[in-house]
Amino acid sequence: MAFVVLLIALGLAAPRFFTVGNLTDVLRQAVPIAVIAFGATFVIGMRGIDLSVGSTLALTGLVTANLLVLGYSVPVACLAGLALGAFIGVINGLLITKIGITDFIATMAIMVVSRGVVMVYTQGIPITGASDPAFRMIGQSYLAGVPVPVVLTVIVFAAAFYLLYYTRFGRFVLSIGSNPDAARLVGIPTDKVKIAVYVLAGVLSAFAGIMLTSRLESAMPEAGQGYELDVIAAVVIGGTGLSGGRATLFGTVVGAVLMAVVRNGLNLLNVNTFWHQVVIGTIILVAVTADRFNRSRKT
Repeated sequence: MAFVVLLIALGLAAPRFFTVGNLTDVLRQAVPIAVIAFGATFVIGMRGIDLSVGSTLALTGLVTANLLVLGYSVPVACLAGLALGAFIGVINGLLITKIGITDFIATMAIMVVSRGVVMVYTQGIPITGASDPAFRMIGQSYLAGVPVPVVLTVIVFAAAFYLLYYTRFGRFVLSIGSNPDAARLVGIPTDKVKIAVYVLAGVLSAFAGIMLTSRLESAMPEAGQGYELDVIAAVVIGGTGLSGGRATLFGTVVGAVLMAVVRNGLNLLNVNTFWHQVVIGTIILVAVTADRFNRSRKT
């Protein structure tokens, strides 16, 4: 209901909001957040957190673009980007499960390191020239009038939905989120599942990075900055509790679109970009407060 009210309000305040071109832009803007948020739904449903997703997007997009510029084929470049995303996920998982660092600190450290690598390599200058026609199709082409990134996002959603709700792995994830100690006692390999979840988050962040790089035909050093907040907001607004044990991917889709709508609306209304983070932070605060209130009311 609140989402519908927001749409109506934006339509009245900014007449251009409901134009076909603008709505298409909203969907395009929602794609990277949605894809990353699907992985974050597993992480948060497992009672974890991953702050490295935006930096992972930037670093994997950089590697993919750089390989294309060096003359490697599109499949090789994309697979390298996805492999790097998986590797970052493995590092996150090992730091948390084997070293014993809390997920917040571990993923924050990887976030800083990854962003630092991007800045050191690029010196703050975009990597341009990723203009291979086959690569451009990933982020710029249409299929039956629908942007290919949106089609790919739907496919990722379907795969994530099946994995979370119809496989043993998904049940393990939610069991760990509900009670990690009980999950361990009944024989669930909690460490392996946690590592696998962070790998999934890393791969989906990399996939989002590849799509964004394809759309821009370049790797931007600042790509993905602030995505951590947008992703967490999308997941929590969608109904996945920070306390773990429950997750809703349909809600995550709504949350991702809502975040894109909010940012698009703020731009159309010419709101200073410095206020965007204030609005996003307020949305997260309201969502977390509502989640805490609902849980306390149920108990």
